[in-house]
Amino acid sequence: MAADRLTLSRFLATEARYHGDATGELSALILDVAAACRQIAAKVRHGALGGAIGSAATKNSQGEIQQTLDVVANDLFLRANETGGRVAGMVSEEMEAPFTIACDQTRAKYLLVFDPLDGSSNIDVNVAIGSIFSILRAGVPDAGDATAEFLQPGSHQVCAGYAIYGPATMLVLSLGRGVHGFTLEPQLGILFLTHPSMTIPAAASEFAINVSNSRFWEPAVTRYIDECLAGKAGPRGKDFNMRWIASLVAEVHRILTRGGVFLYPRDRKDPAKPGRLRLLYEANPVSFLVEQAGGRSVCGHERILGVQPTGLHQRIGLIFGAREEVERIEAYHRDHRPPREDAPLFGSRGLFRTTA
Repeated sequence: MAADRLTLSRFLATEARYHGDATGELSALILDVAAACRQIAAKVRHGALGGAIGSAATKNSQGEIQQTLDVVANDLFLRANETGGRVAGMVSEEMEAPFTIACDQTRAKYLLVFDPLDGSSNIDVNVAIGSIFSILRAGVPDAGDATAEFLQPGSHQVCAGYAIYGPATMLVLSLGRGVHGFTLEPQLGILFLTHPSMTIPAAASEFAINVSNSRFWEPAVTRYIDECLAGKAGPRGKDFNMRWIASLVAEVHRILTRGGVFLYPRDRKDPAKPGRLRLLYEANPVSFLVEQAGGRSVCGHERILGVQPTGLHQRIGLIFGAREEVERIEAYHRDHRPPREDAPLFGSRGLFRTTA
């Protein structure tokens, strides 16, 4: 059966035909990223037997405790991409500053931005985790600021994708012509196209949100979730299911395969933070994929791909998925209505009612 499917290499060669200026460098870079993901998948698959489970007893650039696999995955990404001559620099969640690559002659065309191991809090409980990546065109380097050329809006991405390490290892990516999923054949070590042209249905009846933060939500989010929970008796007139995996890769993969909406909104838990997820290497690549699949992705009041980054590790709220649901949430943010005072079921005692 695998022999009848396109491999990732053949798919990239076919895609190159639609780009008149294609030189093969982008395809080669994607294959390097795929090689790193295959190596990470092998480490994940061995679990505790591979000696890479548990805390690394170190912190990343944002002060978060690193898991051993966080450090290992970051190193595998760097090693797979630093010598190919296709990347001028790299940035990841685990590094405070860009990893720059010296060039003897012509500078490489691309920049690689990545989260080497998303959902690492789930490693010890054997829940699906993944890697997220984004490819940008390299600009003119600023001798005084190595970060400047990385601060591009998400709309400038030339490719984005993720690998998910679950029951099967998959690589899902977009080069701006739809979203396509490839499944790793573990014995051959080859990625085969198994999910062509993935799309998100415009409507949904499933949402994902961390309800433990409900007391900190903005009124628009409280209103939306209350309406979903009201079910058929409420203003939406239908029942919703709730999901929460605490792994962004797993959440976006579920939505790409069967629909829904995901919310990790800005809240009042830490007013100094405009959100929890990182714009460059989480929100931007996920939003690129979501929009290519027909969905929508916003921070609440603004399209994610239009946000101008101001820092390498800038955080932002993220709401994405079924277009109709996301547009409804956007409208609620524009309304600035108080938290569901008029809801028939949750008027004065809403389950997630925000108190003053």
